[in-house]
Amino acid sequence: MKKTLFLLLAVTAMTAKAQVKLQPLFTDNMVLQQQTNAPLWGESKPNKKVTVTTSWDKQTYTTTADAKGHWTVSVKTPSAGGPYDITISDGKPVKLKNVLIGEVWICSGQSNMEMPLAGWGKIKNYEQEIANANHPRIRIINVSNATSPVPLNTFETTTGGWQECSPQTIPEFSSTGYFFGRDIEKFQNVPVGLIGTNWGGTIAEAWTSQEALMAMPDFRQAVENVRKMPVTREEREAAYKKELADWYAQTETKEGGFDNGKATFAATDFDDSQWKDVQLPARIDNQGYGYYNGFIWVRRTFDIPANFVGKNLKLELGSVDDNDDTYFNGEHIGHTNGVGENRTYTIPARLVKAGKAVLTVRILNDAGYVGIMRDNGIMLSIDKKSPAANEVISLNGTWKSLASTTFKQLPRKPRNMTNEPNLASVLYNAMLHPLIPYAIKGAIWYQGESNEWRAYQYRDLLPTMINDWRTQWGYNFPFYIAQLASFRKQATEPVDARWAELREAQMMTTNLENTGIICLTDIGDANDIHPKNKQEVGRRLALVARAKTYGEPVVYSGPVYKGYRIEGNTIRISFNHTDGGLKTNDGYAKIKGFAIAGLDHKFHWADARIDGNDIIVSSPNVTFPIAVRYAWADNPYCNLCNGEGLPAFPFRTDDWPGLTLGKK
Repeated sequence: MKKTLFLLLAVTAMTAKAQVKLQPLFTDNMVLQQQTNAPLWGESKPNKKVTVTTSWDKQTYTTTADAKGHWTVSVKTPSAGGPYDITISDGKPVKLKNVLIGEVWICSGQSNMEMPLAGWGKIKNYEQEIANANHPRIRIINVSNATSPVPLNTFETTTGGWQECSPQTIPEFSSTGYFFGRDIEKFQNVPVGLIGTNWGGTIAEAWTSQEALMAMPDFRQAVENVRKMPVTREEREAAYKKELADWYAQTETKEGGFDNGKATFAATDFDDSQWKDVQLPARIDNQGYGYYNGFIWVRRTFDIPANFVGKNLKLELGSVDDNDDTYFNGEHIGHTNGVGENRTYTIPARLVKAGKAVLTVRILNDAGYVGIMRDNGIMLSIDKKSPAANEVISLNGTWKSLASTTFKQLPRKPRNMTNEPNLASVLYNAMLHPLIPYAIKGAIWYQGESNEWRAYQYRDLLPTMINDWRTQWGYNFPFYIAQLASFRKQATEPVDARWAELREAQMMTTNLENTGIICLTDIGDANDIHPKNKQEVGRRLALVARAKTYGEPVVYSGPVYKGYRIEGNTIRISFNHTDGGLKTNDGYAKIKGFAIAGLDHKFHWADARIDGNDIIVSSPNVTFPIAVRYAWADNPYCNLCNGEGLPAFPFRTDDWPGLTLGKK
């Protein structure tokens, strides 16, 4: 947050003496799309005359701000080149320096697009890649995460506007976006502007406008719910705090651990002898509780030594999964939401008396693991800078515990909408709408993991989103998709799979004009949803753009299912994009990944052999085959590719109902 604020102040400083106000899209180092009429816009005084002068052609454009002070012009851009200057003035000029003309691409999606070279990403060979990232003709800008129930015209960035690509600026930028842009800059020999607007764990409908979603019955109610939300973040936060306080009050009456608001389970004289023993600090879900969502109480009884009496004490509790209310001798001393937050609470001197004391923590676990974790142990000490050894009490060891109430027994917990990204349209409103109508060449998209439960719905949602973006920009720009990589444990038998259905939906989206897709089944990781080889993701996306957008004669796709024909007890599969012939990509002659089914619709692993540009599929377990699937799994065993080493896309010849059919 401090870094972002600093960078934003730096950008603002450029225009502090000027009347015109510009968004971070318009800063030094920016890239404008070549050979187009590129919109520029900003704010001035109402009805103020504004001029824009471009150094590449010495052309001056004149406009007048409207009654609210908004103005816009479109400047004619030349072929790729630069650097140039742009001067914007309403009497007090602002000069934008080091401006390049080239190719501008949006890099959007969820965490696999967001995944930076360094930071939490640490991609393959990240240190070397960062050290080599001296590409002054590549410029990057990254939109800060934000949500809004209404379309915004302003936004903030984590980069402080446009930055030249360097080892200093690239570590926290999208690795997929960077490697894509690096190849476009190299092979097209043009400056490249990359606009990162992405957020991990987000759903596609959050990136789609309300108008577009209202055309889909599945999302109408979700849109209506968003339209009812308070507009400002402060109002949303206040509403959530009130709803949460009301909910906690209701839980107390349901739970049995309170009497008129007093936590009886935290009282010093409460009998916890029948409670279950657990060891802390540690996870306690694996100490007999399992996957438990709801309230769990833990208590530790200990003695207060004489030298502690009447002194403020510091409790270093650690990280509680997920939320806590903590009590000392029955009195509430702290509350924190969030598993990642470290808890340090002060126990006031008035509560610290000699003899028996009880520390009680009421844990609310929303999902998954539950427990209290602290590497250095749970500690209670006299609150001063450097307590002596006899001024520290370890609370590690055996605690008493009780799982009191599950979520199923409680009223529905309020959802924090303050900055919740997984709501219909809220990311489009805050992180995409403010970019429109900045001139772009196209967009690359890596998303789908968060929509896996609704893959059939995604068949309509993703094309709707793409058409929506194009409608908002006013032209059908290229849109290229990274298909989901392999993930999760490999299945030993042919199975239905949600990720296979989501990949199918992504492939079906390419029926939309001016789209493309890359296959990533060969670079996934069974244990990590974020594969580290983002170099190959970016390279393959760039191959599609180089071929389909820029007309280079490069092979850009692996084999794509074309059709099938039943031939006795075999099925012949034909493909497009078999450049260089069909091969295996793992050194094995045997083709893996095909399954075949007969009239019983039960799939068996199949024998497959190459016959020219076709594959002949059969199985001794299937006398009369009617359907074939390839790489149909979350993490498929598969090795078919073309002569360029690009993997074959997953497919199925059947249209039998899948796991996500009807899911909304």
